[in-house]
Amino acid sequence: MNVQLFVASEQNDSNPLLTPTSRPPLTMPIHGLKAISKANPPHFNIENVIRPNILALHPYRCARDDYSEGILLDANENAMGHSIPKPALNGTGAANTSDNLTSDLADTLDLDLHRYPDPSHPEIKSRIANLRGLPSTDYVFLGVGSDEVIDLVMRVCVAPGKEKILITPPTYGMYAVSAQVNDVGVVKVPLEISGEKGEGGEEGRFSVRVDKVLDAVAADPSIKLIFLCSPGNPSTTLVSLNTIRTLCSSPAFNGIVIVDEAYIDFASESSPNGEPVSAVSLIEEFSNLVVFQTLSKSFGLAAIRLGIALAQPPLIQVLSNTKAPYNISTPTAHLALSALSPQSLAGMKSKIQTLIKNRASLLNKLFSDPITKRNLGKPIGAGHANFIMVPVLKKGSGGEEVDNKRAERVYKMLAEENGLVVRFRGNELGCEACLRITIGTEEENEEVVKRLGKVFGEI
Repeated sequence: MNVQLFVASEQNDSNPLLTPTSRPPLTMPIHGLKAISKANPPHFNIENVIRPNILALHPYRCARDDYSEGILLDANENAMGHSIPKPALNGTGAANTSDNLTSDLADTLDLDLHRYPDPSHPEIKSRIANLRGLPSTDYVFLGVGSDEVIDLVMRVCVAPGKEKILITPPTYGMYAVSAQVNDVGVVKVPLEISGEKGEGGEEGRFSVRVDKVLDAVAADPSIKLIFLCSPGNPSTTLVSLNTIRTLCSSPAFNGIVIVDEAYIDFASESSPNGEPVSAVSLIEEFSNLVVFQTLSKSFGLAAIRLGIALAQPPLIQVLSNTKAPYNISTPTAHLALSALSPQSLAGMKSKIQTLIKNRASLLNKLFSDPITKRNLGKPIGAGHANFIMVPVLKKGSGGEEVDNKRAERVYKMLAEENGLVVRFRGNELGCEACLRITIGTEEENEEVVKRLGKVFGEI
């Protein structure tokens, strides 16, 4: 189906106030897009968000796009295969590791490593769509970790040197890094940092200040993307679906709302009112919403680097057209497909429940132990992730005054002298004196309390 593309002169293209009706229309398809449903909200037009050169792009057509079976002599691959020997077994049946080839390599070496990987991975996408309740693989894009997805969405939507993104500090640092790499401006609208109305929700600490965000995008039409992190890193706090609906629906914003849900599986599946907490539940409703997810956190597969974008088909097709042809490797795809099997999903959900239990257990231990209790303030954030944020108090303050310098010293002493590595977040907005502690095993959590207590006794 054809998409109307509005092309402007260089002079007009630099004018962020230019309206689609003032541009001469040119009929041009998004290459590969099967069909376009009616956009919602009505004011949103993907043609005005995607950069014109990207809309006009005909993607590189790789060999596996045409044929994937038969005698494959079309891609200039090495027909002799790789040259990595399989691990030799010694007399006991174990792998001989003298050449650094271990038995765990065997399954990987049996893959068709001399062949380029599948460029689209439909089976993986199908399992993800089923898991997240989306209609088809047309709603799923795969990237090399979420970082590739962040970068790619920015590149296809935001014109370097002209346009901007909006972020809500404190938030994931890669949004600003990717913006700088792409010569894209960054507008910052901080989250609510006061805890006077509790944690999270519509108005509590680390909630999105919706009115301020809408004021910012109304004042600056060059803002093309709004980045939200839910649950937030480092805030641990979900963004409410009501907030996301409001931003997506507002005529003040003509761009795309991005919700990064790397930690979503550690939050409850539904809010107290029974509504889902994941923004994926809004994708079929809003054409201007994209949700990022990953296999790095809840799936425990950070090493394989598989990120996910979930959105309506037009944006997914644009991302697919723009990505490198073979971005997901065969070993990564093999492990991802296995991780999405029914048996693996059951195991993943069981481990999530264990980590949620351990999260509560760690907090209980930290605030039951007399030493750590005296030296840590109340956790900040709503606690929806696989980590906690706790402020370090000034020594002898009686539980009132936080101490950023002491927190940084504690962080360094834990890592350098006590073999415990946490993250100092005290320089982030609203996170003064805070340590971010990932939830570990029950044994690791015991060591957190023990070693924190030791360091607090010394400084």
